[in-house]
Amino acid sequence: MSYQIKRVTIIGSGVMGSGIAAHLANAGIPSYILDIVPKELTEDEKKAGLTLKAPQVRNRLALAGIEHVRKGKPALIYSQKDLAYITPGNMEDNLDFISKSDWIIEVVTERLDIKKKVFDQVDKYRKQGSITSSNTSGIKLKDMAEGRSKDFKEHFMITHFFNPVRYMKLLEFIVGDETKQEMVSFMQEFAENVLGKGVVYGKDTPNFIANRVGVFSMLDTMKVMVEDKYGIDEVDAIVGKPMGRPGSAAFGTGDLVGLDTLYHVSNNVYENTPNDEKRDVFKVPEFIEKMVKQGWLGDKSGQGFYKKIKDEKGKKKLVLDYNTMEYKDSQKYKFDSLTMAKNAETPEEKIKILASSDDRAAKFAWKVTKDTLVYAANRIPEIADDIVNIDNAMKWGFNWALGPFETWDAIGLAGSVEKMEKEGIKISDNVKRVLEKGYGRFYLDVKGEKFYFDFKTGTYQPIVRRNNVISLESLKKKGMILKENGSARLIDIGDGVICVEFNSKMNAIDDDLIAMINNGVDMLESRRDIVGMVLGNEGETFSAGANIFLILMAAQNKEWKSLEGAIDGLHNANMRMKYATKPIVAAPFNMALGGGCEVSMHTHKIRAYAELYMGLVEVGVGVIPAGGGTKELYLRALGDNVVKPDPIKAAIHTFETIGMAKVSMSAKEASELYGFLRPTDQITLNKDNLIYDAKQTVLAMVKEGFKPLRPRTDIVVAGREALATLRLGARNLKLGGYISEYDEFVADKLINVIGGGDVAPGTVIDEQRLLDLEKEAFLSLCGEQKTQDRIQYMLMNNKPLRN
Repeated sequence: MSYQIKRVTIIGSGVMGSGIAAHLANAGIPSYILDIVPKELTEDEKKAGLTLKAPQVRNRLALAGIEHVRKGKPALIYSQKDLAYITPGNMEDNLDFISKSDWIIEVVTERLDIKKKVFDQVDKYRKQGSITSSNTSGIKLKDMAEGRSKDFKEHFMITHFFNPVRYMKLLEFIVGDETKQEMVSFMQEFAENVLGKGVVYGKDTPNFIANRVGVFSMLDTMKVMVEDKYGIDEVDAIVGKPMGRPGSAAFGTGDLVGLDTLYHVSNNVYENTPNDEKRDVFKVPEFIEKMVKQGWLGDKSGQGFYKKIKDEKGKKKLVLDYNTMEYKDSQKYKFDSLTMAKNAETPEEKIKILASSDDRAAKFAWKVTKDTLVYAANRIPEIADDIVNIDNAMKWGFNWALGPFETWDAIGLAGSVEKMEKEGIKISDNVKRVLEKGYGRFYLDVKGEKFYFDFKTGTYQPIVRRNNVISLESLKKKGMILKENGSARLIDIGDGVICVEFNSKMNAIDDDLIAMINNGVDMLESRRDIVGMVLGNEGETFSAGANIFLILMAAQNKEWKSLEGAIDGLHNANMRMKYATKPIVAAPFNMALGGGCEVSMHTHKIRAYAELYMGLVEVGVGVIPAGGGTKELYLRALGDNVVKPDPIKAAIHTFETIGMAKVSMSAKEASELYGFLRPTDQITLNKDNLIYDAKQTVLAMVKEGFKPLRPRTDIVVAGREALATLRLGARNLKLGGYISEYDEFVADKLINVIGGGDVAPGTVIDEQRLLDLEKEAFLSLCGEQKTQDRIQYMLMNNKPLRN
C-alpha cells in the first residue's frame, strides 16, 4: 500500500510531545495533541468560574503543552503563526482524532502499563494502515506490541526523537519482526525529507544507540574523575570543545538534560543489561544519588553540577565540589595539550593531539576516549548492525563532531590498539579484523565515495548517499573543480549548474571570494552549456560576513583607496548577480550575517536551510552594511507598488531592522519579520539536501523560462522627511539610555542612506545612488577611532563594544 502523512495525533503533551507537535508544525503538518482529563480544578480555574466540564479545563494539559511551545526558549517553532497547526484535545472527548490521523505518536510517561492502556485506545480507534509509534527511550517494542492487532503490529515502530526536537537531528528507528518494511522505508523518507531528521536504526535493547553509548561515556567520565581526583569544572575544560564535543561538555550537558533523566536512563541500562561487561559503570556515583535526593537536578531546578548566582560583582558561576557537596568558585584551567587542541583546525587534529600528549588533561582525555571506543565496538551487533549507525547517532544525538569509530580512525587504529593492549585492555575481535583484513581504518574514501568496514562480512561496504543529496566534498575529489583560489571554488554540480563554494575562515567575504563570484558570472554569461549557478558550501556557517580584520588593517593604515576598491568590488559582484541573464540561487544556512546576508539578497532566489540566523549586523562594529544590503532591504520594504509607494514606512522598517541589528531565528522569521527572504524564496528542513534543492530550484527557474531583472531607476525615497522622523527616533533611544552617543552617530549615517540623502520627499533615484551613499557612509565611519576600537574589541572578545 502507499502511505502518506497529512495529519498526526500526539498522545502526551509534555516536553517531548509538545516539542514533536511544534516540529511537525515547522514542517507544515497539522497535529492533534491529546492528554488526560484533569480530575480537579486549579485555583485560577475556580476563580474564573469554570467547571470540570469546560473545554479549557478538560484540555488543560494539551493547552499547557501548546503554551510551552509558544514561550519556548530557544524557540521550538519557526514562526508563531504555525501554532495554528496544533489542535488541543483530550483522551476522553477526542479519541476520534486518532481515526482522522495517518500517524499516531505515543509520548506518555515511561511506564509499560500506562503505554499499553494508551495502545488499547489507539488500536480501537485507528484506521487500517495508519502508522503508530512510541517515543519511548527504553521500553521494549515487543512488550508494547503484545496483544495488539495484526495491522497494528505491522504498522508499529519506535520513533525516538531527541530533545529539543527542532534542533536535534537524530531520530532513532526501532522496528519489530512484524513491522512492514514498506512502511519503514516510507517513514525514513518522510523523516529525512519532510522533518529534516537523520535516521539511524537501532536494536530493541535498553536505551537503543545514542543514550546507551552517550550515557556510558558520561558516567565513565564521572568514574575516572572520582578515581583520579579531578574537579567537575576541570573535566569540562577537557571533554568539551578540545575533544570535538559541545561547549557544555559533560557536566554542563548533564545540567541541561537533567540529573533525573540521566539517573533514569542509567538505571534502565543497569537493571536490564545483566551481561554488559561495563554494567557497573551505569550504577550512578554516590554524589549523584545525593544530588537527585536533594532535588539538585540541573537547569530545571536552578542548580546541579553548576549553580549561577548574583553577588555585588554581578553574575557568577559556581561549581559543585562532589567531595563536600558544597558549591565553590569555578576555575579556568590551562594545559598545553588543550591550548594546542583548541588551536587545531579540525576535530580529527584536536583529538589526535589530546590522544598523543602526556599532561594531566591529555591523560584524562585518553582514559575516557579509549573506554568509549572499546565500549562502542563491543556493542555491535547488540545495539546496531554497523559502525555507521553508531557514529551518526552520537553526532546527531549528542552533537559530537566525530563518532567513536571516526575518532578511532583520527587517532590511528593500529597505534591506539597497541597502546590499549599494553594497558591490559581487551580489544574485540571485530576491531582486530579491521587490522587483519582491512586497511587499518574503519572508513575509506575512494575517489569521493565513502566506505565503512562491515563487521558482519569483514569487507568494506559503500555508504549509500540519498539521491537528493549533493556532496561538494565528493565532487571535489572526483575532479569537478572548475576554478579555485584561497577563499572559494567553482564546482560543476551537474546538469549545467555550477556552484560557488566559500571556504575562507568562517566563510568571510573577501577579495578572493568576490573574484570567484565574478568568475562564476563570467562563465554563466559566456558558456551556453552553463544554465545557472548556486552559492553555497558545506561548512559550519554560510558566511559570518566581511573579514573585519582586513577592514581594520586598511582603516588603521588609512588605505582608503584600497577599502573603496573593496566596496566597489562587492557592489559590482552583487549587482552582476542580480542582473545576470541566467538564474542564480543562494543556499544560506545557520549564520548568514552582514556580507553573507548581502550576497544572498542579490541572487534571484534563495533556497534557505530552516535554521537560518540572518541579519545585517554591521552597526555592532560601528559601520553600516556596505555591500548593497541597505539598498536591498529598503527595496523589499518598499515593495512593487510604484503607483502609491510608502517610502516612510519602508524607511522605518529598514532602519529598525539594520539599526537594531536584528537577526532572524529561523528562515521563516527571515521572511515574515524582516524581509531578508522574499515570499517566493523556499525553505529546506534537512541541511544535507540543501545544495541539491538549490540546484533543483535553478533548473526549475530555467524550465519556467527565466527572465532577467531590469535595473531599478524608479526608487522613491522619503528624503528629508525620513531624515527628520528617523533622527527623532534615534534621539529618543539615546535619551532613554538604549543606545550610546556613538550609536546615535552611526544611526545618523544609516538614516542618510535610507532616506536617499538630503533630497525632497518623493524624489526618485536609481540603485547606484543608494550604493554610493552606502559607500560614503561606510568609509567615513571606518575613519572614526571609535569604530576602529569597536572592530578591535570584537576581534578580541567576539562580542560588540558599546562606546
